Amino acid sequence: MSVDQVTGIGDGEDGTASAGETITATAALRSYPVAPGYRLNVRSGPGTGYFLVRVLSEGAKVAINCQSPGQWVSGPYGTSNIWDNIGSGQYVSDAYIRTGSGGYVAPRC
Repeated sequence: MSVDQVTGIGDGEDGTASAGETITATAALRSYPVAPGYRLNVRSGPGTGYFLVRVLSEGAKVAINCQSPGQWVSGPYGTSNIWDNIGSGQYVSDAYIRTGSGGYVAPRC
């Protein structure tokens, strides 16, 4: 994830940065592809017992906001209990997302 630094110009009295103070802002989230040939269920929580919210089409890419431990799932990228939050109340199993890592690639939820 890339990070940009911005220098504030405000006086700091109203919650804005004072002159010369550095603020760190997160840049756009990185997108990761769903495993080829799969339509992926998006759940309301980190497990298959949660409500089905929607289904991602083949070839979809997702931005991971944060990751949470949950139910163990086996998929094309191994067996994992990591679930990727891709939106408010939207989780997908990391075992179906090509992150290039068997561990966490985003902050924990």
